[in-house]
Amino acid sequence: MSPPSNPSIETLTPEAVAKTIDHALLKPDMTIDEVIEGCRLCAKYQTASVCVKPCDVKIAADVLQGTGVDVGTVIGFPHGNTPANVKVCEALTAIDDGAVELDMVLNIGHLKSRRFDEVRNEIRDLTMAAKAKLPTCCIKVIFECSLLTDEEKITACKLSEDAGADYVKTSTGFSTGGATIADLKLMRANTNPSTTRVKASGGIRTLDFLIECLQAGADRIGASATAAIVDEMRARKATEFKLQ
Repeated sequence: MSPPSNPSIETLTPEAVAKTIDHALLKPDMTIDEVIEGCRLCAKYQTASVCVKPCDVKIAADVLQGTGVDVGTVIGFPHGNTPANVKVCEALTAIDDGAVELDMVLNIGHLKSRRFDEVRNEIRDLTMAAKAKLPTCCIKVIFECSLLTDEEKITACKLSEDAGADYVKTSTGFSTGGATIADLKLMRANTNPSTTRVKASGGIRTLDFLIECLQAGADRIGASATAAIVDEMRARKATEFKLQ
């Protein structure tokens, strides 16, 4: 489900807001009980997906079976430094465990070193391997925009698109900065909206900022404040109804 072309409090519903969210359960100290609780929250709010650590994919897939909420995980997380063949192995293992969405961190240092063919090939190899195993698998490429120049962000967009990725994504949420409106506009302007979507992630904790991100070109939102965001939307809609 894509957000409306003019996302706002007036045009969105609580259900539509929830369906823009990949609920993040990625903190390194998160317990299994917390992962299960987070997955149940996703089922309750009907988010687009849950994004869990690779070790928790089987747990998430079991809890969310039949709920309509997709299971996603991260690859080469959080720094992107894993060798390319290991990222592919991670991806295929995650699919075996029940993941249908993969958020991979590109090799940031090699991008900054201008080893562009290597970066493109890494994304392409993972994308091709994942889609050969699961054709509907959704591949998102994380840039870590706070560490990149605008020129490098534009290059990362082109490399990701050339490699067949489904999304480009701003941040891991574990570096020096998160999603910004400027970065989202830049990424949207430098990808083809008919083939490549944009995911905003990192620091999105309020409904207002989520809507700003959608207005700037984001199709999907990575967030852990899902309940607060959707509950706020429900409250505002209730107030709007009373005023009519």
